[in-house]
Amino acid sequence: MFAAMFIGAIVVFGIAYKVHGTFMEKVYGLDDSNKTPAETMYDGIDYCPAHPAVLVGHHFASIAGAGPIVGPIVAATMFGWLPAYLWCLVGSAFLGGPHDMGALVSSMRHDGKSIGEVVDRWIGRTGKVLFLWFTILALILVVAVFLVLSANTFAADPIVAFVGCLYIAMAVVSGLLIYKWHTPLWLVTVVMLAIVGFATVKGADSAWIMSTFTVPAKNWNWILAVYILLASVLPVWLLLQPRDYLASYFLYLAVILGAIGMLFGSKFNSGQIPVWGGGFVVNGQPMWPMLFVIVACGAISGFHSLVGSGTTAKQIAKESDAKIVGYGSMLIEGVVATIAIGTVMVTGAVVKGGPVVTFSTGIGQFASLIGIDPKLGMRLGAIAINSFLLTSLDTATRLTRYQIQELSNMKINKYVATIIAVTAALALMFTPAHDPAGNAIPAWKAIWPIFGAANQMVAALALLSIGVWVIKGLKKSGTFLIAPFWFMIATTAAALVLLIKNSMAGEHPNYLLAGVASILMVLGLMLAVQAFRAIKEEKA
Repeated sequence: MFAAMFIGAIVVFGIAYKVHGTFMEKVYGLDDSNKTPAETMYDGIDYCPAHPAVLVGHHFASIAGAGPIVGPIVAATMFGWLPAYLWCLVGSAFLGGPHDMGALVSSMRHDGKSIGEVVDRWIGRTGKVLFLWFTILALILVVAVFLVLSANTFAADPIVAFVGCLYIAMAVVSGLLIYKWHTPLWLVTVVMLAIVGFATVKGADSAWIMSTFTVPAKNWNWILAVYILLASVLPVWLLLQPRDYLASYFLYLAVILGAIGMLFGSKFNSGQIPVWGGGFVVNGQPMWPMLFVIVACGAISGFHSLVGSGTTAKQIAKESDAKIVGYGSMLIEGVVATIAIGTVMVTGAVVKGGPVVTFSTGIGQFASLIGIDPKLGMRLGAIAINSFLLTSLDTATRLTRYQIQELSNMKINKYVATIIAVTAALALMFTPAHDPAGNAIPAWKAIWPIFGAANQMVAALALLSIGVWVIKGLKKSGTFLIAPFWFMIATTAAALVLLIKNSMAGEHPNYLLAGVASILMVLGLMLAVQAFRAIKEEKA
């Protein structure tokens, strides 16, 4: 079964890349004779052309986070592995891929600015303000949650913490070697990965590493807060880009181990995850819309459009790279989601520690097929997940900074915008709230259930905005974007209604979650009205 799932995903994604990817290339008229913003607006800080291999690594690592692991694992245990698997296939190929590539290309054609700029030009200033407020609120929540999750993975294993910090140091050295001293990319890659690989395997033998990097999670929260402050304002070539590029190799390693396990590890299938969860409503949760909200990354995620139109579009060297970077990275994420479903089929349930530990445990079993000790394999999986988290964390911080600056028409400088973003995230971490039972919890936990729907609402609005640009700006049919929009807007609206209803039920209503959900729904629907008004005016 594992082999059939994996081969099926590879075949579907391969055909989609060739056929649908080529179709989108023609719609957008990608032409390498056109200069990209990385060249025309080069500043050595945000705008900086990158080798496509480096940019794929940066983009893939940034969009992934823990999403293609957590969502598919949770959905598979709730609704069965087949519905989760099929949504990952269809979503990646025909919703997420076009969404990601469209966001990247539209931003590239608008001076590398965010989707908000596309909205401003083709829908209107009001639409831009609505979109930016929506995405800033969502991004601040992402920064808060990923900061907590990254700190927890560092605190759980000193080797993971050491390798994570080592990656940051190696990134700075790599950036200087590549961009200042023009050292060949292949040489830098080989040397840096050899250092990190040695540290991973031998780190546990060092008493100094084990003691120095055994730090409580609350301390890692503050250390990482300082890190993202720096990562948001330093030149992209010095830290963010090379760190994500180097980290992507750990992610590729996890994919390779996962591929080996999926092809040859059917014996590990516990048989405990059913093909189908037993109906369209499981434990009070309807398959629609919840499956399509729980599985975001791995199928379609609004966060990807913010990455593509926030950092990636400023680094793309030539237009033809948009296909492999935008569409290709999404399809790779679909492969990761498929492997994640396989790992929970190995463990038979979500193990103690949650989906992240479940994935690492499954990868450890898969690694044993080629003679790697399962404990080392599990650690490799944990480091890969930490790389996902940390790259999404620093990218999300930089994106929030961009969005705040654009909302102010660039009147707020990058330092102030970054401080606002990080301070707001820390406020969510330390402001008290209450769970449905009345227990004290941080504010981010109280509103985290809304993130899935909010993230998918961003995806719907991004699809709509890109579609309006294709219709009004390129004078071409935007059906391949507008059709997915209708599905996503209906799904997210239904999910938000369910969240509001459930949050107000019980003895301790969650007014914070209900309030935020209501605000996000109103902002999203107001933007949709603005967009269709713009399309109607164009047709008239």
